[in-house]
Amino acid sequence: MSYPQQGQGQQYQQQGGHAPVPAQQQAPAAAGAGYNMKRRNPAGAWLGLPMITFGIYGLVWFFKVHTELHQYDRRIDDAATNALLSMLFGGITLGIWPLIMWVKLGGRIAEAQRAAGLQPSCSGGMGFLLGIFGFGVLYYQLQLNKVIDRYGDTPAGQQVSLAA
Repeated sequence: MSYPQQGQGQQYQQQGGHAPVPAQQQAPAAAGAGYNMKRRNPAGAWLGLPMITFGIYGLVWFFKVHTELHQYDRRIDDAATNALLSMLFGGITLGIWPLIMWVKLGGRIAEAQRAAGLQPSCSGGMGFLLGIFGFGVLYYQLQLNKVIDRYGDTPAGQQVSLAA
């Protein structure tokens, strides 16, 4: 009985420091699916709930949006804890850290729009400018709702396919 020599017969792929594994035995990458995000009322997230909770909901919203973006598309880094800490302890950096996280959120939302097969329309710069005047959450939630609306009546937490 002869075995195929290297470069003949089966193709092998190297996996990060492990022994080569035959190519046809590897599981397919699940980069094309994620979990749908929760659709929120933009006016409620922007003005209603933060006023009722004395601003606490703003922190909750910021954390949840980052978590849901990562669950929607695993290629978007999980920055939920970093985002919350930036808001809580951002004064140490004179507000620079929260500002960076706020602008990066616009980029993450644009990545989610691209993954949904939409033309990215969210801009961190626009979010920053509107945030100066108090409309940043409204803008970002409207942009997030575009991604959620792409999947119709699919409930939050339901697995959805990614276009890109």
